[in-house]
Amino acid sequence: MARKMPPEAAAKAPRARKATTSPAARAPAGAPAAGRKTKSGKKAAAERAAAQKTGHKGAVKQRTKTPAPAPAAAPPRRKAPIAAAAAAAAGRTLAPWSAAEIEEAFRRFHAADPEPKGELEHVNAYTLLVAVVLSAQATDAGVNKATRPLFAIADTPQKMVELGEDRLRGYIKTIGLFRTKAKNVIALSQQLIAAHGGAVPRDRAALEALPGVGRKTANVVLNIAFGEPTIAVDTHLFRVGNRTGLAPGRTPLDVETRLEAAVPDRYKRHAHHWLILHGRYVCKAQRPLCERCPISDLCRWPGKNTVLTAPVTG
Repeated sequence: MARKMPPEAAAKAPRARKATTSPAARAPAGAPAAGRKTKSGKKAAAERAAAQKTGHKGAVKQRTKTPAPAPAAAPPRRKAPIAAAAAAAAGRTLAPWSAAEIEEAFRRFHAADPEPKGELEHVNAYTLLVAVVLSAQATDAGVNKATRPLFAIADTPQKMVELGEDRLRGYIKTIGLFRTKAKNVIALSQQLIAAHGGAVPRDRAALEALPGVGRKTANVVLNIAFGEPTIAVDTHLFRVGNRTGLAPGRTPLDVETRLEAAVPDRYKRHAHHWLILHGRYVCKAQRPLCERCPISDLCRWPGKNTVLTAPVTG
C-alpha cells in the first residue's frame, strides 16, 4: 500500500509542469504555421513548381543577366610584304629604261664578269636538272652540300632509280621539302628512261612535263646545259627587275617577257646569271649595297643611297 505524503511536504513539493506542444510542432510537415496567413492554392503551387526548377524548396528563381558578347578577335596582323613584292609594286611606277641605258648596263656586267656561271654543282645535264629541282626554296650552298655525295653514286637516271626513294631521302634530308623532292626526282628519272631513253630533252614542253619541273627549272637547264638564250627568273632576278625599273612585272613571267624583249641578243645568254648574281650579292633584299652597284647611276629605285658607279674595265 502506497504511503500518503504528509500535507506539509505536499505543499512544499514543486508541481510538475504539464507538457505542452507548440502549434508549430503539432502542425504536420508542410502545413502553414499558426498565426500566419496561408497562401492561396494556385500561388503555392506556382511557387512549388518554381522551387522544383531551381532545386530548392521555396527558392525564388533568380534572374540571370545575359553576358555581353565577347569582343571579336582582332584580325591577325599581315606580315610585312617581302622585298620582291614591294619592289614589284614600286617598279610599275618607275620611268622605263631607254635602249641605250639597257645596252650600257649589260656592257658593264659583261666587262666585270664575261662568263658568269651558275652556282649549283653538277657533272652533266641530268645532275643539273636534279640540282635545280632540289634548289626550290633552298640555297644553292645547301643543295651542293647534299648533292656532292649523292652525285658520286647516282649521276644518271638509271642509277637514281636503283638508289630508290628511301635511300635518296637520306642524302637530301637537310634540304627543305626533301620528301616531296625525293619522290619527284625518282619519278622524273623513271620518266626520262621511259620517254627519252635516259637523256634530258632539249625542249621546254618536254622538260616541263617532268615531275617537279616548272618554267624556271626548264629555263635554267636549257640555258646552262644546252646554251639556249633563255632567262630564268628567280626571287633575286624578280626583285632586281622591279626595283631598278629595268623589267617591272607582277609575275616572274612578266619580268621574263620584258627582259627577253629588252636585252640585246649578244648579252641574252648570260643575262639571267648577271642579274641573279647581282641580286644575290649586291642588290640584296634587306640592305642593297648601292655603293658597290655597277649600275647605280642607271637604277630608278628612289631608295638608293648613292649614284656612284663601280670601276669598269674593258
